[in-house]
Amino acid sequence: MQYLPVFLDLKTGPVLLVGAGELALAKLRVLLAAGARVRWFSTGAAHDLAGLRDDNEQIEFANGDPLTAELTGVIAVLCAGAGDVGVAMSARAKSLGLPVNVMDDLDHSTFIFPAIVDRGDVVVAIGTGGTSPVVARRLREKIEAVLPARIGELASFIGAFRKTINSGIAEMPLRRRFWERIVDGPIGALVLAGRKAEAEAALHGIGDPTAYARADAGQGEGHVTLVGAGPGDPDLLTIKALRALQDADIVYYDELVTPEILDRIRRDAARVPVGRRIGKPGIGQEAVNKLLIEAAREGKRAVRLKGGDAYVFGRGGEEVDALRDAGVAYSIVPGITAGLGAAAQFEVPLTFRNKARRITFLTAHKTHDAEAVDWSALTDTEMTVVVYMGMTAAPTVRAGLLAAGRSPDTPVGVFAKVTRPDAQAAVGTLGQLPDLIRRIDGGPAILIIGDVVAHSAPWRQQNLSRVIAHILEPA
Repeated sequence: MQYLPVFLDLKTGPVLLVGAGELALAKLRVLLAAGARVRWFSTGAAHDLAGLRDDNEQIEFANGDPLTAELTGVIAVLCAGAGDVGVAMSARAKSLGLPVNVMDDLDHSTFIFPAIVDRGDVVVAIGTGGTSPVVARRLREKIEAVLPARIGELASFIGAFRKTINSGIAEMPLRRRFWERIVDGPIGALVLAGRKAEAEAALHGIGDPTAYARADAGQGEGHVTLVGAGPGDPDLLTIKALRALQDADIVYYDELVTPEILDRIRRDAARVPVGRRIGKPGIGQEAVNKLLIEAAREGKRAVRLKGGDAYVFGRGGEEVDALRDAGVAYSIVPGITAGLGAAAQFEVPLTFRNKARRITFLTAHKTHDAEAVDWSALTDTEMTVVVYMGMTAAPTVRAGLLAAGRSPDTPVGVFAKVTRPDAQAAVGTLGQLPDLIRRIDGGPAILIIGDVVAHSAPWRQQNLSRVIAHILEPA
């Protein structure tokens, strides 16, 4: 370790900034965000704030020569875009024992600026000894992606109660265990979910903090998180979904969740398949509900991992009702539903100005599901109809729409295994729907019905292929 990471309290005195241009402004933004008072000597013609507030009371616009300026009380010197003045200023600062940083000049710096992840009360600094700022930035991006947005709020939450709680717990190890249970348990999850009032109520509900700290971790309060896994591409997992998978003790997953997504689960977490495919037996929804409740009552952090989104034909509402009735803490992480995944991958605009103003999502898991649909409500030509699990019932879907009056020439697309490497698409008209199904090599698949399909990439490619074939026809 070449440099010791140190956090300065910038409220104890002003920071001297020397320089001009975008480099100086970049440092100025960082300093202002940290609450510093900045005395700025511009080496340019003027103090150009380039959009920053010119009435900011944190900034003192200094004039004259920084090499002869009074430095009493200054806690650090920064030179950015200062040219030769920066080198001379470095020598002066060193002679006075002041920390100094000259941007991109290690020889004349006594400290360096790290890449910063700012979450309020939680700040992460990444340094490479000044050798590779790009590597530091890339690391910052990865940390930004996995660090909860409200982790600073969690630190602040703990800080507000720390003295009061610690005064009631005599032993230091028990104090540590108490806060570990708060951070890792349902109270911490509530704060991270933005439900601070509920978290405070739960914390106040702990009558004996010492007993709470002594409790066996396996017998504490558990938590269930319903996580939408998206349609298949693991890179479409939300950051919050990834965190839930990494924190889980046990994961109950559906049949349609891809192996690539299962690979994102913490390696020592238990994995339990609870899904089923058409025509194959499953354990049933009530049994799944029971498993989730039992896991939580055993003090486990359980994840219910569902393809797509839990609240779009995923029975998430039923599971939440069961968890709520059982008094189990839960949270919900949305996922990208298959209709949106297909729209993005195959360039199907589900809405289109002056052409498609409404969207209807429905499921036709089995033929009798499709027969129960009121197709007369779906004949509006400005409505896009997205049918989930519609391959088996496709003939009934076509018959219902045609009988209700929808044109057989309505564009239709069958999109299978969307966002996955083996995704497929077949496009044509409503009258051709059963034939389109036969062109698809297995599901899961969704149907998109409406004029918007004519704007899709497969439709354009199909028309281009027809034009080329026509041109190449022998005379």
